[in-house]
Amino acid sequence: MRNKIKLAIFDLDGTLVDAYEAIIKSVNFTLSKMGYPEAGAQRIRKAVGWGDKRLLGVFVKEKDIESALVVYRRHHRVSLKSYARPIPYARQILRYLTKNGFKLAIASNRPTAFTRIILRHLKMKQYFNYVLCADKLAQGKPHPEILLKIMRKLKVNPSEVIYVGDMAIDVETAHRSGVTPIAVGGGSSTLKEIKKARPFKIIKSLAFLKNFL
Repeated sequence: MRNKIKLAIFDLDGTLVDAYEAIIKSVNFTLSKMGYPEAGAQRIRKAVGWGDKRLLGVFVKEKDIESALVVYRRHHRVSLKSYARPIPYARQILRYLTKNGFKLAIASNRPTAFTRIILRHLKMKQYFNYVLCADKLAQGKPHPEILLKIMRKLKVNPSEVIYVGDMAIDVETAHRSGVTPIAVGGGSSTLKEIKKARPFKIIKSLAFLKNFL
């Protein structure tokens, strides 16, 4: 594996960035404004990873989702700048990979506008050759199109790619795309859920990623 990989694709939330506090605050602000009871942090955290529409759909009735999205997105633009933080060793591994000639990309179910806010605010944008989010596609993860499109854009084969994520959905997306899945513990999926998805490797921290490259 060490000599073949040319491209490292990363999920964003729970993998490179800890935005859970921002999400929790925005969800509960939205629920309060919409007349719903606030939700617990763990319940919100478990609902992350499928895009903000699916996220809110866990907590509000279907008829209220579009209105809730307007409230949520307005609040979230601000909360991300206050509460989003890099995951430990995220910047170090991005610098290491860039310095050693790897191409880097992001594949996220988070909407593009918010992904850009995070990358600008945390000064990570410069590391990536390509950023693709599910709102630019007909289907998000676990459909493989998000990874397939990145590979086409950057002209690499699946055997030359790893996809690093914190959720079982990321591992599934990698398998469907023919790329090597690397799972990072500590995100939205439990260790049991990640193991069931069968990643190539599970690492406790991004600091260990360089061992496989």
